[in-house]
Amino acid sequence: MNREEPLVLGIETSCDETGIGIVRGRTLLSNTIASSMDEHARFGGVVPEVAARAHLEALQPAIEAALAESGVALADLDAVAVTSGPGLAGALMVGVGAAKALAVALGTPLYAVNHLVGHIAADLLDADAEPLEYPTVALLVSGGHTSLLLVRDLTSDVELLGETVDDAAGEAFDKVARILGLPYPGGPEIDRAAASGDPRAIRFPRGLSRASDMDRHRYDFSFSGLKTAVARWIEHQEAAGEPVPVADVAASFREAVVDVLVTKALDACVRHGVPRLLLGGGVIANRRLREVALERADAAGVAVRIPPLSLCTDNGAMIAALAAELIRAGGQPSTLAFGADSTLPVTEIQVAAGSEPA
Repeated sequence: MNREEPLVLGIETSCDETGIGIVRGRTLLSNTIASSMDEHARFGGVVPEVAARAHLEALQPAIEAALAESGVALADLDAVAVTSGPGLAGALMVGVGAAKALAVALGTPLYAVNHLVGHIAADLLDADAEPLEYPTVALLVSGGHTSLLLVRDLTSDVELLGETVDDAAGEAFDKVARILGLPYPGGPEIDRAAASGDPRAIRFPRGLSRASDMDRHRYDFSFSGLKTAVARWIEHQEAAGEPVPVADVAASFREAVVDVLVTKALDACVRHGVPRLLLGGGVIANRRLREVALERADAAGVAVRIPPLSLCTDNGAMIAALAAELIRAGGQPSTLAFGADSTLPVTEIQVAAGSEPA
């Protein structure tokens, strides 16, 4: 195995995107994604059984497309990597089963890794960025996860500072979009509607941000109450016979989410003495979130890193990149004694890692 520049194929099936990525060390060779989002749109959200079936149908074509794009053959691989969790159990099982079968058939080392830590590893594939420095604070925001992490070392030391206690930010965007009569997925639709709205028109609540929340929930997030506040505000308008200003509601809701995310992330940077903030996850595509984070971080003396947006959504390249870093650090492959773990803690960077040979 080439431990300095390992050639790794990564498989990601934690939700509704079948991601196959191929990297050579920190060089991206292919980032192939087959999304089943259109199949979920008519249900207004991700249906786990539909997602799992879509992964089964998309995996082989996606692997073939990634190999063709990268110009490598399966026999060339140094390792196979796969998301073990967290995510939807059925969807994860598809990827885990495929990765095990591929690794056994090829006689190739297998690395089972953490989906959330993979989002941080995506930053390593930005050829134009300076090397990632440690420690760094990472804010990961997606449809299923909102997490604030302290990363002292990508392959060995990731601490969970806080996470969502109910709805994730992306989930809240989807639910509020539905309330406003906007299509799924809600994030881009809220963004479009908010473009012509006033973010100060309505003061929606900032969850877990009161002084009384700071002891137990300083770095935790809650967006369920915000979603309910939006619904109640709209109900009040309609009961009074008043029109609902969709643009203003969307802009004010988005501003509340962004305010909480950025405030807590920068507070973590200041309190831990870390002048670096990495943003990851699909919701980072939200234009207003990036704007506010960059503006307020600059004022606080904090440098912000954002991976290329194509690597912020769930993808196999980030999984391959994390495995490549584990290999470069001397990490041993995973044994086959692992499965899909829908609640895998972020502190468990690699699953079922083998021991050093005697």
